[in-house]
Amino acid sequence: MSKYFGTDGFRGEANVGLTVDHAVRIGRFLGHYYGKDKKARIVIGKDTRLSSYMLEDALAAGITASGADAYLLHVTTTPCVSYMTRVERFDCGVMISASHNPYYDNGIKLLNGKGEKMEQEVIDALEDYLDSDPASIPYAVRDRIGKTIDYYGGRNQYIGYLISLSRNSYKGYKVGLDCANGSTWMIAKSVFDALGAQTYVINNTPSGTNINKDAGSTHIGQLQQLVLDNQLDVGFAFDGDADRCLAVDENGKVVDGDDILYIYGTFMKERGNLVDNTVVTTIMSNFGLYKALEEAGINYKQTDVGDRFVYECMREHGHLLGGEQSGHIIFGKYASTGDGMLTAIKVMQAMISKEKPLSKLTEPFKKYPQVLKNVRVTDKETALNHPAVQSAIQEAQQALGDAGRVLVRKSGTEPLIRVMVEASEKGTCETHADHIIKAMRDNQLLAEGA
Repeated sequence: MSKYFGTDGFRGEANVGLTVDHAVRIGRFLGHYYGKDKKARIVIGKDTRLSSYMLEDALAAGITASGADAYLLHVTTTPCVSYMTRVERFDCGVMISASHNPYYDNGIKLLNGKGEKMEQEVIDALEDYLDSDPASIPYAVRDRIGKTIDYYGGRNQYIGYLISLSRNSYKGYKVGLDCANGSTWMIAKSVFDALGAQTYVINNTPSGTNINKDAGSTHIGQLQQLVLDNQLDVGFAFDGDADRCLAVDENGKVVDGDDILYIYGTFMKERGNLVDNTVVTTIMSNFGLYKALEEAGINYKQTDVGDRFVYECMREHGHLLGGEQSGHIIFGKYASTGDGMLTAIKVMQAMISKEKPLSKLTEPFKKYPQVLKNVRVTDKETALNHPAVQSAIQEAQQALGDAGRVLVRKSGTEPLIRVMVEASEKGTCETHADHIIKAMRDNQLLAEGA
């Protein structure tokens, strides 16, 4: 486990867990690491939170002080940084964002030259530097000092790429867009307007402190109301850096990442485009998705939670579609990271090509009721591996058979055990989840007050 970087970058409250000094030193490392035998080129994007501007300046200062050039995309999406890094052959890309977190948090995401999440060996070397003497990396001097370059045009290049991926005109479609007061606030409407949609946009007035606040893919109620009030055909909600997308159908029902994997997996299969006939999911995908994929004759693979693991599985085996329930959807032919805007375009393609409303595309997929309970424990390893707890888990799974599933796992960041049960009836889920938690309680594994 890395000290600073998790599965989705270096996260922390701005100037508390993630400081300006961290950003400068990350920039110093990247400029030096990629510029050992050349002048490195590093591209930077940011979301709209107040501290992103501060961290952008700090990163650029560190990069140029080590002799590399910093290209600033300004406010844009994580998938835009990934795309531009790949197609313009930058040495690496940096996105400043804490995704769906509140404004006072921020993060630094690193992408390699292929637009993929940075290799662990580079992260390890960077973390070693963060804990070492800053002077261990020399400063560039004289004509070797790097430049900061305004690269605003790169965002327009990405917008053009998105528009080019649509095979249909959206004329006649009424589309709602929730920009979460984040990275898509100037991108989403431009794309959908260019494709001919009648757009209805909310949460596209960022203030620096309202990103994700009661908005976007983690607070989708506003979009549901927008769709219903204006009788829209579909709505799309993005998170702060737009690597996620959830949809709302014409009836105001939420269409999550599992729904989208089913919609587009079956769409690709019908057209002979689903390589290896496989969709990649995480262990948190709904049990009903697997039943629906099986009925459609589609195979699936499961990975640990995190779009990083989904992409690694896709890359290793050549699969073209994967994602998470939360709305990280990866279209391997077009992107190396989750892309909310691309996801919206692909959902539109399925709707228009099949001449069906979104509700009809999800109809064959019946979600199973799911209960998820977070239990605070004194020691995660001990609680999870205790014989009585393991016995309770096995008993629950045997009782469910192939009509449900049990997933008990440790939280990666808190002293919690997460107990999830899926079954055909919610009451059945509750019964089995409580049975497992009782085994923890009876064996004094719960934290005080839990």
